[in-house]
Formats: sequence, C-alpha cells, structure tokens
Amino acid sequence: MKKIRVGIIGCGFIANGKHLPSMARIEGVEAVAFCDIVLEKAQASAQKFGVPGALVCADYRELIARADIDVVHVCTPNNSHAEISVAALQAGKHVMCEKPMAKTAAEAKAMLDAARATGKLLTIGYQNRFREDSLFLKSLCEAGELGDIYLGKAFATRRRGVPTWGVFMDKEKQGGGPLIDLGTHALDLTLWMMQNYEPTTVLGSTFDKIAKIGSPANGMGPWDPAKYEVEDSAFGLVKFKNGATVTLEASWALNQIISNEAMTLLCGTKAGADMFPPAGPIVRTADFQSAPSFHVRVNGENAGKLYIQNYAMGAAFIGDGRQTEDFAGGYKEALAWFTAVRGEGELVVKPEQAYTVTCILEAIYRSAASGDVIRLS
Repeated sequence: MKKIRVGIIGCGFIANGKHLPSMARIEGVEAVAFCDIVLEKAQASAQKFGVPGALVCADYRELIARADIDVVHVCTPNNSHAEISVAALQAGKHVMCEKPMAKTAAEAKAMLDAARATGKLLTIGYQNRFREDSLFLKSLCEAGELGDIYLGKAFATRRRGVPTWGVFMDKEKQGGGPLIDLGTHALDLTLWMMQNYEPTTVLGSTFDKIAKIGSPANGMGPWDPAKYEVEDSAFGLVKFKNGATVTLEASWALNQIISNEAMTLLCGTKAGADMFPPAGPIVRTADFQSAPSFHVRVNGENAGKLYIQNYAMGAAFIGDGRQTEDFAGGYKEALAWFTAVRGEGELVVKPEQAYTVTCILEAIYRSAASGDVIRLS
C-alpha cells in the first residue's frame, strides 16, 4: 500500500483533537510536516504525531513546496482558509480544509475553482455528518422514509458556551461568531439530509446583547466584552427553488434552557424526524467534554394512529483531544477522506455543497446588517 504523506497547517485544538488522532489510526497515512505561526505548537504536534524527521515550520509556503507531500490539512483561522487551500491545490496537493469553507462566499468560490482547475480533491471538515445519529437519519432520508422533505430546522445553540481562547471572538480572523462557527455544521447537516442546494432567498438577524454584558457563568470561562467583536446569536430563514424552507438558529450565549448543537429537525410528507440530546444539560468546557449519547426520533402516522419512535445512538462527542477515539465522527471522516484520496471512494463532503453553505451564511450576515431579504442566484 502506497503511503499517503500529510502536512498539517495550523496545530491548534482541532488539529490535535480531531485530525491527527484520527490519522494516527489509519494504516498507510503519515503526518510528515507541521506548520504553525507559533513554532512551538508545530514542534509539539510533530513530537506527538509526526514521523521521525518530520518538517516543522512557521510558513505554510515551505510546507506546500515539499514535493513528497500528497495531502494538506488546513486547520487555521477562517480568514486564511482560502489563501492556503488555493495555494496547496495549485501546488498539486489534495486539501482537507476545516469548516467553514471560507470567511466569504467569494473566497469559497476561489477554492472551488482551484480544485476544478487542478483536478485535485478538496473537502471541508464537516465531521458531524459521520456521527452515528447523522448516518442513521441520512439512511432514512435516502430510503424515502420521510417522503418529500419540505421543512428543515437547523440547530446550533448553546446556552452559555462562548469559546474564550484563540481567535473565536475576532471578527477579522473569523468573519463572525456562532453562526459561522456552529451554525455552519447544523446547516450542512440539514441541507445534506434534504439533498437541497438551491437556495433562492435569505432573511437573517444577529444579536450581541449578552456579549456586551459578559457572563461569569460561561462553560469556557468569562469573556471580556471589550474584546467580543462578533454576534452572540444568529437566526436565518432560507427558501429554496422547490419551495422548501429551512430555519437556522445559532448561539454561543442565549437565555434558553435547551442546547442543541449540530442537530436538525426534518418534516416530510410521509414522516418527520429530529435529533436530540439526552435529558439534562450538555456540559461544555474548553476540552469539549459532553453528554454520553444522542438520539433520533421519528414521528408519523400508521394505520390511522400517530406514532413516535425513538432510536438511541452512541456518543456524539468523546474525549479531550488527548485521548480521543472519535471526535464527533472525526475518525470516520478521515477514513472516508483518505479512501477518496486513494481513488477507492467518492468524497462525502463535496466542495460544491460547502460553497452553498457559505453563501447562505454570508447572506444571513448581509441580511442582518441591511434589514433586507437577500436573493441568491
């Protein structure tokens, strides 16, 4: 088996918590290069996950110039996704880029165009598609169990879960807050289940009410309101070419009891279904520990009677990045990705799909800023 040699650009939490532990479990995949603007982070990741003599550098250009690297994983802040991904594709590398695809729709389009021009594979890190509950619900949709799905609700809400480390609250580097950070996962799941990528109009609202006040009761520690530059919650209404409608809710801080993160609710002509966590709060900390199991619930009518069927699933989030077995489906995501790189399977997360998600997210922000309905071509 020919070895796949991988370079990691950005050696923060997501690289060490998802990408590198997952790759380490896959035969024939080697982490041979590590890049981070904080060189010590690259050195630490290389020491733990790299092959002997792995490249360690602070400039991504040095990494992508290496002819012996087949694949690049981009795990940097959102504002550099496009620049690095396009350069890596043009250098002849297959690229796995973390979510969201890019900070703006124009940048995402540049990535898509580069992948098409070079013939190299490009995928985006939507690992929540690979959770057990997601795969089960997708199988019901594909089998036609729900019929024509005309309404979807995408949930990415935390009661108090503002990430206070890194650049999450930096608007210039991230492009936004919970909408672009968490909402992107929930929207991706919902569109994927519905298999609908033709949005026509978008209406959105964003708020920063709690962000301006601050809150010591935050699962990841108190934040400084003066440094909080993005929204604390966002909401969108999306209509599609075939008349279907999707609503999206995203928050880091919102005064509601229930937290539903990266989940979807679907309504079809034959049945409906939703994902939901177990009873009680999901505990969020900087190491992403959380509830032990999730469920899929299907509702409909049979023989003149209404029914609700519950299906228990395995854990959706496991571990803290130091002892991770599968970060929200990250191992299965990596397995599918490297199978596609070997030419033995299709991409599960296609760049065209991720581009549509980015277009919708951008439209919600634009609508919130202008107060207008945004029309998408």
